[in-house]
Amino acid sequence: MAVSQHLAIDLGASSGRVALGTLEDGRLSTRILHRFPNGGVPVPGPGGMRLYWDVLGLWQGVLHGLRLAAAEGTRIASVGVNSWAVDYALLDRHGALMGGGVRHYRDARTGGQMERASLLVTREEIYARTGIQFLPFNTLYQWLSEDPQQLRAAHRALLLPDLLHFWLCGRAVSEQTNASTTQLYDPSGGTWSEPLLTRLGLPTGLFPEIVPPGTILGPLSPEIEALTGLRGVRVVAGATHDTASAVAAVPSAGSDWAYVSSGTWSLVGLETERPFISAETLRHNLTNEAGVGGTTRLLKNVMGLWMVQECCRLWGVSGYAALYAAAAAEPLGGPVIDPDHARFLAPADMAAQVQLACQESGQPVPQTQAQIVRVVLDSLARKVAAVLDILEEVSGQPIRTVHVVGGGSQIDLLNILIAEASGRVVVAGPVEATLEGNLLVQAAALGLLGASQIRDVVRASAALRTFHPRSLEP
Repeated sequence: MAVSQHLAIDLGASSGRVALGTLEDGRLSTRILHRFPNGGVPVPGPGGMRLYWDVLGLWQGVLHGLRLAAAEGTRIASVGVNSWAVDYALLDRHGALMGGGVRHYRDARTGGQMERASLLVTREEIYARTGIQFLPFNTLYQWLSEDPQQLRAAHRALLLPDLLHFWLCGRAVSEQTNASTTQLYDPSGGTWSEPLLTRLGLPTGLFPEIVPPGTILGPLSPEIEALTGLRGVRVVAGATHDTASAVAAVPSAGSDWAYVSSGTWSLVGLETERPFISAETLRHNLTNEAGVGGTTRLLKNVMGLWMVQECCRLWGVSGYAALYAAAAAEPLGGPVIDPDHARFLAPADMAAQVQLACQESGQPVPQTQAQIVRVVLDSLARKVAAVLDILEEVSGQPIRTVHVVGGGSQIDLLNILIAEASGRVVVAGPVEATLEGNLLVQAAALGLLGASQIRDVVRASAALRTFHPRSLEP
């Protein structure tokens, strides 16, 4: 296998990164060239504060990272972007941003929109057409909360990775893995659900054509080459949804496995050959999202380390290791709460919300930072275990191994608790699954390895750790 180098632009809720990946002799190494901050930006507006992403700040960070890549002086074959799902930009006929930029999915504007949608189209029909979990921030509900005149005036809508690809090379497309998260996509036809859009009074034709993951969009535009110094680099729409990239890099073998992409959110799911859209999956509020190679990601969005992140923001704690060690010393059998309760969704005094949830449910109220973090991790593990049981039941696919990838895979306590709560073996790693999936899907798109070899490369490259049930001493 020849040596090749690729760039991954990975945008997360708290930071963005530009990473260089080197594929050589069946192994992948990654190096972060540039890291830059990200987060919600509150802006006063009619009716109260509005929450945006600083998309221009992100773009500036991307350009700086690309300049650093050019300074490496090596030949780079491709570049691709991945990010979180559902958020989008509206563009006018000249390609300029409208409406102040990209609204944050945690913005309060979508409150009540799910209920409004169900008055126009039943939940059963929405689910039958899309197979997507009902979450208040889905693109569908963001669109319903838009000023109708704004939507009518828009020429184009692009999800965030598609927007950056457009800025990089000038081609506007909708990559399938991210398009499938919007609750506006029809998985049976692989197209936008125009009947649903029409029934809801929303415009059709704003989103561009849907392309599969691994689509080569073209070279960097001359303007971007001039800005960055990069030459001969192709833009590849890989698996642009960060979870799709992470799942592509799950180091699995066989078929008896599930994954937890563990970060700000916990995405708990299976890789299946087809969507599972039924009254049963609707009852459990499971989602069917597109994966790499024509697969489906049957999963459920579960709250993740956002709760710990918010607590640490309040406490002014920047390092997590000591906090997790102290939480591990707390006794078994402590309080457990529902981490998916709406009270934990928006930025808040998260520690107080955890304490209040324990008090309201008649459980002991945690007092110390370690006790509060232990409640969160115990609750996340229990929720993951419950979802794994549901996935096994509805799919008929046995789950014996749980692959935990992403940032949460570094937290031994969380991995142990998931193994204990689920009764399944947990394999932790790689930490950088999203980056690795992004880079390897790019390489496969360029014909530098077969799609079936992606997980072989990950297994050869990653330092994996295994956790068995009963490893937590009473």
